Amino acid sequence: MSIPLISLKNITKDYKTGEVTTNVLKGISFEINDGEFVAVMGASGSGKSTLMYILGFLDTPTSGKYYFEGCDTSKLDDDRLAEFRSEKVGFIFQAYNLLQRTSVLDNVLLPATYLHKCNLKKAKDNAIKLLKRVGLGYRLNHRPNQLSGGEQQRVAIVRALINNPRLVLADEPTGNLDSHSGEEIMEILQNLNEEGRTVVMVTHEEYTAECARRILHIKDGMIFKDSIINHRRLAANGEFRK
Repeated sequence: MSIPLISLKNITKDYKTGEVTTNVLKGISFEINDGEFVAVMGASGSGKSTLMYILGFLDTPTSGKYYFEGCDTSKLDDDRLAEFRSEKVGFIFQAYNLLQRTSVLDNVLLPATYLHKCNLKKAKDNAIKLLKRVGLGYRLNHRPNQLSGGEQQRVAIVRALINNPRLVLADEPTGNLDSHSGEEIMEILQNLNEEGRTVVMVTHEEYTAECARRILHIKDGMIFKDSIINHRRLAANGEFRK
């Protein structure tokens, strides 16, 4: 039996402000296998973003175990966690998080510069190839403020892929987009998953979640439903097809 890419066992996360303790995650356990497309769906304040930060090594749990590729991540020091974050995870954020005074190409290349052994020429060639694939080959030297929201999110997706991560984490990737641009982004994520990429997406929208193949429903810091869904595939015109 293959080892799950992600395995969480009774994960909790508490935040303390003075003498007040807020329990954000309350004993979460699940597994995600390599190649899955999973949506974590819940309302604002449900704990879904905190869960994503833990999955992406941006935060650590208060208790419980997080295994990534079979490795107990609680045994990793800060330097090794940073390496995991750079090498194994690609992030797509709702607000894009692009450097506004930096070109599209240099924004995409930024994560590659943090790798210990980075062939910048090879990374640049790959970045150009990926940008052309998402229809931005003619935008290489533009700055983010010269792009539409949908174009900025496509840049963010390419940036997330530049280090060839095992896991792509998307936090409300369509939240700042109009419906047409949102459909284009979801189609790109579906294509990436169909090519074998593991995608975990945080969302509060049922329409977006149903583009995934599995939904983890989170409420008040707990998973209350884990369901395989009748996956709906976006067609070129933005409509769903079975």
